[in-house]
Amino acid sequence: MDAQAIDRLVIEAQSLGRKTLPEPDAKEILRLSGVPVPRSHVAKDLSGAVEIAAKIGYPLVLKVVSPDILHKSDVGGVALGIRNAKELEEKWAEMVLTVADESATSMIEGFLVEEMAPKGAEVIIGAVRDEQFGPLIMFGTGGVAVELMKDVSFRLGPLSKKEAIGMMTEVKGFALLTGYRGETFKDIEAVAEIILMVSQIMEEVVALKELEINPLLVYERGVMAVDARAVLK
Repeated sequence: MDAQAIDRLVIEAQSLGRKTLPEPDAKEILRLSGVPVPRSHVAKDLSGAVEIAAKIGYPLVLKVVSPDILHKSDVGGVALGIRNAKELEEKWAEMVLTVADESATSMIEGFLVEEMAPKGAEVIIGAVRDEQFGPLIMFGTGGVAVELMKDVSFRLGPLSKKEAIGMMTEVKGFALLTGYRGETFKDIEAVAEIILMVSQIMEEVVALKELEINPLLVYERGVMAVDARAVLK
């Protein structure tokens, strides 16, 4: 974990008066902590996006980058499975118009061009800092329905690996990681390591108020954090 680099990122955001970090910065905190994230770069214009796409390769994901937009999919700010440059151009034009219509007052910093991760089981890992008790760590069933399902468990950090695994077993969605209906067994050890890393980040980066990975995609071997958000104190 590169705590100094994370501190520099947070200090820079605070100097700009930010209360939240856009997705690329939140993912950079994860990357600097050893959490796997997809390859990505922020494009300011379409020509830049096409150039980035040529380097990363297709299929791709395109996402709007804005500190003012919490749920990007709600404003048409996410396009998945882009297969070539023509589709990228089409999705770019469509997204610019849709986001402008749905979220006209939001500040747009660019668009994230990102490799599309393979499908996996979706979980959420997060943390919020309580001023009295310290970081409260969360694990649960992930994806867009997490607020509806509320299938989550909590522990006060810092955590042991045994506690991290115990959190996982408390949620109904744990079955998705253990061969439910013929699915393959997923990498529970890797998920536990990410829970511990989120706990460590919150312990060491005191300027963070909230940190969330949703979803964390879980595979037979390994994991990938495909979306993240962070809130500053």
